[in-house]
Parts: sequence; C-alpha cells; structure tokens
Amino acid sequence: MEELTTQLLVYLKGIWKYRWISVIAAWVVAIAGWVIVYKLPDDYQASARIYVDTQNVLKPLMAGMTISPDLQQQVSIMSRTLISRPNVERVVRMVDLDIKVKDAKDQEALVKELMEKIKLGTTGRDNLFTIHYNNQNPRLAKDVVQSLLTIFVEGGLGDKRQDSSAALRFIDEQIQSYEEKLIAGENNLKAFKQKNIGMMPQQGGDYYSQLSAATEDLNKTRLELREAEHARDAIKRQITGDEPVMMVDQSETSPSSIVNVELDSRITALNKNLDALRLNFTELHPDIISTKRLIAQLEERKKEEAKLVVRNTGDPGKNYSPMLQQLNVALAEAEADVASMRARVEEYTARYNRLRSLSNAVPQVEAELAQLNRDYQVNKSNYEKLLERRESAKISGELGSATDLMSFRIIDPPTVSDRPVGPDRSKLFSLVFLGSLLAGIGIAFVISQVRPTFHSQASLREITGRPILGSVPMIWTDQEKVKSRKRLYAFGLSLLSLLGLYGTLMAKMV
Repeated sequence: MEELTTQLLVYLKGIWKYRWISVIAAWVVAIAGWVIVYKLPDDYQASARIYVDTQNVLKPLMAGMTISPDLQQQVSIMSRTLISRPNVERVVRMVDLDIKVKDAKDQEALVKELMEKIKLGTTGRDNLFTIHYNNQNPRLAKDVVQSLLTIFVEGGLGDKRQDSSAALRFIDEQIQSYEEKLIAGENNLKAFKQKNIGMMPQQGGDYYSQLSAATEDLNKTRLELREAEHARDAIKRQITGDEPVMMVDQSETSPSSIVNVELDSRITALNKNLDALRLNFTELHPDIISTKRLIAQLEERKKEEAKLVVRNTGDPGKNYSPMLQQLNVALAEAEADVASMRARVEEYTARYNRLRSLSNAVPQVEAELAQLNRDYQVNKSNYEKLLERRESAKISGELGSATDLMSFRIIDPPTVSDRPVGPDRSKLFSLVFLGSLLAGIGIAFVISQVRPTFHSQASLREITGRPILGSVPMIWTDQEKVKSRKRLYAFGLSLLSLLGLYGTLMAKMV
C-alpha cells in the first residue's frame, strides 16, 4: 500500500510539473468542443396521438350471422407494420423528400434514416398510439407525422374492404367448384341407377335385411299353408262319415244355371272384391290370383253338387242334411284358403330365389351406391355450408361498409413544440467540460512519462543502483517565493475562468 501511495504521489508531481500545459490543453479542448456543440443544428419533434376504437354496438347484435374479424389482432398488426419500407417510401413521396434524391443510394439512405427516426409508441390494451418524429425542419417533421396518420387510418379501412372482397371471391370459386362436383355426382348416380335398375336396394333396408325378411315371410306362409291343409283334411274326415246329399238333381247344367243361394252369394261377393283389387293391382298380384282360384273352386263345387243325384227318391228329406251342407261350405272355404296360401308360398319362394340368385351382385351394387351417396352428401354438405358462409360474408362486408367496426379518433393532432427538443446542449457542455479537464490531465501525464524526472532519493537510488550520499535542498528567496505564489494564483485563476465560462454557458441554456 505504501509503494502504491508513493507511486501515485510521483505521478501527481509529474502532472503538477506540466500543469500549464494541462491548463492550455483543457482550454483548447473546452473551447473547441463548446463551439462545436453550440453550432449543432436544433432538432424539433412532431408528435400525435390516435385512439383506435374497436367497440361497436352492431357487433354483439349481429353475432352468429356475420363473421367478425379479430380487431385487436388487426390493430396490433397495423401498429407493427406501420413503420415498414413500403409505408416509409410512401411518406417520402407524400412530403416530397424524393425531390432531393439523386440516385438509388440516396433513396436507400433516406428511407433508413426515416425508419430509424420515426418512433411509434403504444399503451398496450388501451389501443392508444403515439407517433414521434424529430427533424431540423419543424414543418417537415409535422408533415411526416401527418402522413403516417393518414397511412395508419387508410390502411385499417382499406385492408378490411380488401379482405372482404378476397374472401367473397374465394368462396364463389369454391361454390362453383362444388356445383360442378354435385352435377357430376348426380349424373353418376343417375347412370348407376339406370345400369342396376333391378338390383337397387329397397326403401326398407339393404340386401341382407330384404333376404332375411323374405325368408321370414316364406317360412310364415308355409306354416299358414300347413295349418290350412290340416284344417281342410279335418273337414274332409268329417264329411267322409256322412251321406252327401244335394238340393237339386241337375247333371248337365252350366254353373250359371245352377241355383245355390249360399254359393251364389259368396261368388257374387268374391267377384266384387276381385273388381276392387283389379283397380289397384295387376293380374299377377297374389290376392287377385287367390280370389280367382277361390271363385273357380266355388263354381266347380256348384257343378259337383248339381251332379249328385238323390239316391232315395222315396224320402228326399232323408238325403238332405243341414250339417252336411255346412260341412261342404266349410270344405270349400278351406280349399280356397289352401289355394290362397299356396299362391302366397309360390310368390314368396320366387322372391326368395330371386334374392338368393343376386347374392353376389346386390351387395356390390349396394356398396357402390353407398359410396356414391356418401361422396354426394359430403359435397352437398360442403356446398350448403359455403352458401351460408357466402351470405355471412356479404352481410359482414355490407356491415363493414355501412358502419365502422373500427374507428380512428385523433386525440392530439400533429404538433411541433416551439422550443427544440435537441440536441441537449447542457449535457453536451458538461461532457465537454469534463472531457477537457481529463484531456489536460492526460496530456500532462503523458509528457511526464515521456520526460521523466526524479522526485526523491529513493527513486534515484532505485533507478541508478548507486548509493546516495546526500541531497542539497532548494533555498527559495523572497523574490522566488513571490513569483511562485503569483504563478499559483495565475494557475488557479485560469481554472476558475474555465469554470466560469462553463457556468455562463449553462446559465444561457436555462
């Protein structure tokens, strides 16, 4: 620590030896620096504040019917892209700064300078933005800020209209594309149905459900047929134990000339029913076939009954039995039921065999039809959604044109302060003053190192390596003391003068 203190004292003595050079250097640096700072051009700042209002009364009222953009995100993007190269180049043209531009290099330098000097500030979620620009020409600074405000407002409105128009064009193109797909799908379905007209699935279900239903109907009808045959056989067994008798004895008469009140009434009723069925069905319908067979059986029964002769003419009442007559009628009905059931069995058997014969082709047809219908339904669903979206886009565009979903309010128009905001001469004067003092001390220190002197016996002994026998002190006369005192006063006065000049400059800046 003692060595460090000793070395520091040596440095201070060396600087003190060349103090006048230090003062002169300080004065030169200070005067030159202050002149340069004083001659710096004034810098004026133009500023403006704008508020973006994203709240609108119609927005909640039209929710669900229109497509509302994310206004907060749109405002954020606008603020971030305001100071972009295209916008700055547009500002250059708007304020006629390009008149002084001679070549592309100057244009590039001018654009970069503007991008660096233009400052855009924001307060976050309040959507309040401030624009600042500094320039030596206050009018030019104000014009630049006004141009930026214009670009900011026009950019918000123009982008909204452009986005709406672009969305409508895209939706119209997609709708046209899906219309073509739907027409192609309808043509494919029509051609497929015409090609496979006999193998198309019915409304009740697919092929396997139809085959299962046909099998169930066939089994059910066969069971009913067996029941009807058993009932008929039971009636026949009852008739076998009785003497068959008839009311009349007519062996060679036509069915129409035979009088049998009960059978004639049934035949008449069946003929009326047959006429009603023919109005709705063809001759191949199972009910018409069974009715015709029943009528034919009743006609045949009339003939058979007419051909029966009375065996005992002495006692005609003995040959007639009401019970036998009733059994004959029941037998005829049972025969008709059996014939009807057989017709149904034949019909259901034919249907079952036809479906079994199509066991390989029909599932393939159903699978292809399901694929065609699925593709068609997907295209149709997308087409209907696009139509709905187009109407929503149109309403959104009209809403945006009729009302402003995002309005711009200029809180503070572009203004320029009367006093320049820069450069900060007070700060620069202070820095020059401190720099001049440091420069003077530094120069004195450098000279002391270039032209070193010995300030103590220890340093001389250390450098030369020789013993020091003694030292001769300086004896100052009164005249030398006065001169030394005057030089000291002059040195202090020079420093005070430099400090006073600095104070005067700072006072003028207030």
